[in-house]
Amino acid sequence: MSLLKLFLFCLFLIFGTLCSAHNHGSIGVNYGRIADNLPQPSRVVELLKSNGITRVKIFDAESSVLSALVNSNISVTVCMPNGLLSSAANDQSFTDSWLNSNIVPFYPQTMIEAIAVGNEVFVDPQSTPYLVPAMKNMYASLQKLNFSADIKVSSPVALSALQNSYPPSSGSFKSELIEPAIKPMLTFLQQTGSYLMANSYPFFAYEANTDTISLDYALLRPNEGVKDSANGNVYMSLFEAQLDAVFAALDALNFSDIKVVVSETGWPSAGGDTEFGAGIDNAAAYNGNLVRRVLTGGGTPLRPNDKLNVFLFALFNENQKGGPVSERNYGLFYPDTKKVYDIPLSLDALNGTMSNPTNRSKAKVPIALPPVNQGPSTKGQTWCVANVQAGQEKLQSALDYACGEGGADCRPIQSGERCFHPDTLEAHASYAFNSYYQKMSRASWTCYFGGAANVVTQLPSNFKCEYPTMTGRKMLHLM
Repeated sequence: MSLLKLFLFCLFLIFGTLCSAHNHGSIGVNYGRIADNLPQPSRVVELLKSNGITRVKIFDAESSVLSALVNSNISVTVCMPNGLLSSAANDQSFTDSWLNSNIVPFYPQTMIEAIAVGNEVFVDPQSTPYLVPAMKNMYASLQKLNFSADIKVSSPVALSALQNSYPPSSGSFKSELIEPAIKPMLTFLQQTGSYLMANSYPFFAYEANTDTISLDYALLRPNEGVKDSANGNVYMSLFEAQLDAVFAALDALNFSDIKVVVSETGWPSAGGDTEFGAGIDNAAAYNGNLVRRVLTGGGTPLRPNDKLNVFLFALFNENQKGGPVSERNYGLFYPDTKKVYDIPLSLDALNGTMSNPTNRSKAKVPIALPPVNQGPSTKGQTWCVANVQAGQEKLQSALDYACGEGGADCRPIQSGERCFHPDTLEAHASYAFNSYYQKMSRASWTCYFGGAANVVTQLPSNFKCEYPTMTGRKMLHLM
């Protein structure tokens, strides 16, 4: 390779890495408190800080929590409980009073970014008529205080509000909700510049359909993907399929400009005998892979340019919650603040995990980014090669994953085989990364490996062996 070509190639790798770093989404966590054994809010704030968590959502406006968050640089979403909706809807003086009691004493020293008016209100037909009037009164009260520019008003919606969710492109809201509730709510969000909050739980879908839904697909692990028969998009995770069903439902009502924040998602680390899929390894895989997916950037097939903003559920196991066993076991932490399983929760921690192969979760969560389909390249052939600036340790760790759990075809780079030479870590890693990348239909984010790889449009000249590429579902050797 000439010096000029080498220089341009390195520039490409650097530019690609920087672009990816600036396109990451955000991870927050739901701080539920239905328990009698949780640490004091001040200790919880220290726990959040020590794990790099900068966004939190609570299910009320508890003064001790908001006080503990003062000057913490942690953004918080508070909630007005469902039981107050009728009062909030019927009289704006009620929302005036609620804000003066619950928000004014703490804001802006506590960084309140949003108010969730109710939670999964559409599940209760009796509360549904109150939702939009309550949201409007809350916003009007915020305007009086000159807070409306910085504090958004929204309401989390459960996926049960969808009438259709499969295939994702057919996503639609329940017809009986559209005119009385959905359209007025979306119009309000659009007019106020707010976003829709959606609660997405692939666990529930998997638990109820273990015979038809792949566990790897539900856990964002490498898999064959599921094709949307209507538009040809291939989904590599149930999470993205569920989110795109929401986007499709918005598109169908001509609200394509409304952003979506995933206000709850998670996987239980324990469950009852019939709660199939609940378990500590699966919880670590789902949440760990999702964090990696969100923090390394990119959107969904229907909204590829939208960053993903996600709140994991939940911070702690909550021992006083009712329902099945799983309800008490969604926590990332035990009440004594020890981790239930070890996953990164911030970009700094993610990069640290990827560069240190000894710092892995108990579930051996993949070091590579979970596959996210962006479709095959339309600009000629592309390959995935090692990032020469990633360092030996990161390259080796990523190579181990690609040839192991990733399922790349690494036989050609074994000693004595046709691609063993040149016998360098960079050459072997490039072959393995590319094998995985082509296997996953050249989905753009399957060529990341924690920053150890990048997509290129021309093979470096020092690779002498046949390098695979993909057209459709067939592997071709073009060298």
